[in-house]
Amino acid sequence: MDSKERNPGTESVELDAANAGSAGASAIAQAAEGVPGAIKGKRTGYRWVICGMIFLATTINYIDRQVISILAPYLTDLFNWSEVDYATIVQAFSISYGFGYLLMGRLSDIIGVKRGYSLFIGGWSLAAMAHAVARTVPGFAFARGLLGISEGGNFPVAIKAVAEWFPKNERAFATGIFNAGTNVGAMLAPVLVPMITLTLGWQWAFILTGLLGFVWIIAWWAIYRSPEDHPRVSAAELAYIRSDPPEPTHKVGWGKLLTYKQTWAFVGAKFFTDPIWWFYLFWMPKFLDTNFGLSLSELVWPLLTIYVVADVGSVAGGYVSGALMNRGWSVNMGRKIAMLIPALLIVFTVFAPLATTMWMAVAFVSMAAASHQWWSANLFTTASDMFPRWATASVVGLGGFAGSMGGFLFQWLTGQILEATDSNYTVIFIICGLAYVTALGIFHIIVPNLEPAKIEKPA
Repeated sequence: MDSKERNPGTESVELDAANAGSAGASAIAQAAEGVPGAIKGKRTGYRWVICGMIFLATTINYIDRQVISILAPYLTDLFNWSEVDYATIVQAFSISYGFGYLLMGRLSDIIGVKRGYSLFIGGWSLAAMAHAVARTVPGFAFARGLLGISEGGNFPVAIKAVAEWFPKNERAFATGIFNAGTNVGAMLAPVLVPMITLTLGWQWAFILTGLLGFVWIIAWWAIYRSPEDHPRVSAAELAYIRSDPPEPTHKVGWGKLLTYKQTWAFVGAKFFTDPIWWFYLFWMPKFLDTNFGLSLSELVWPLLTIYVVADVGSVAGGYVSGALMNRGWSVNMGRKIAMLIPALLIVFTVFAPLATTMWMAVAFVSMAAASHQWWSANLFTTASDMFPRWATASVVGLGGFAGSMGGFLFQWLTGQILEATDSNYTVIFIICGLAYVTALGIFHIIVPNLEPAKIEKPA
């Protein structure tokens, strides 16, 4: 991604006067004044180390939320849950995750990336471990609620970190990389959870996976600084990170954000498509168990396959839009074509309930999961395309809230449909297949040119 160097002496660069005393900021100041050759030397790539840490955090995030779905057939038999009981448990996560997304996105704009991430991952790690003491549907629902509200902070703060550490032409790719952690976490969970459960018991599956977050926090505090203050970031890399035109640094409230059509485009797309991904996460083990009678240990390879393929989709989706833009495509065309491809591919998921073999069903779901991750890497990046860095986490938080409310409704609908049809998934997969083309159509109608929001500085 570094092959196309920009000349920092000819581009506008954002400068925070408070950092002007540092060598990196001083070099940027000279560049902004048009001093030729103000920044020389090798550009480091430390921003990718930060991206790697976000990837690991997202991986842990998905391991912790996936434990319940991997154990769903096992716990259903152990505690005699109905389809509605299980829907109630996952609904608790959905609604609390929505409020967590909303509140934690705002909080991360206030307290910053370093402290925000530490707070969020510490909270969800404790909540994950709390599942081990639950025995009733309300008990599991309460633990899921705690998990949801703290896990809601991951994506808003991650998108904020990417906006701080990467120029616009790299953000979709960086988002695709860290977003691949969702699939890695979803891949590791079906490997770790059955092994721990069959060896130590189901309670330890929650406890041991929950401990991973505290290991990450120790590494995060040792590694993270802002780009301007980090000793491992060269002046050349800092200039590249800040090579986009400067942005204002004032704050704007949720009410004000909701007056912009760009906010509603992002919110609407999340409302329609986030619930589909959660269906794959929380109901796929039950779908495979219901249709093909798989045991806990037999779920490993089908789920592993689904999320390996999804991982490829996440990285590829982020790469495609950046590649199109680097070839001269506009941000509008690059992003939307990159979103249209998965929206069309995911339509084929409607055939999954009709599959005659388990691996045929896995193939359809794998393509759908990869398509969602492809879509998601680009949809997330549209928030930073349309809004300045200082408002990105709040906008992503609003979108996540909308997606969670959609997820809450869809989880309820899924439970009701399965209970009424004796666990027939056909209608549900039809909804899944059509959701993305619907979302993209609405998104394009609202923001046909993907133009940035013109946020006026408040008096």
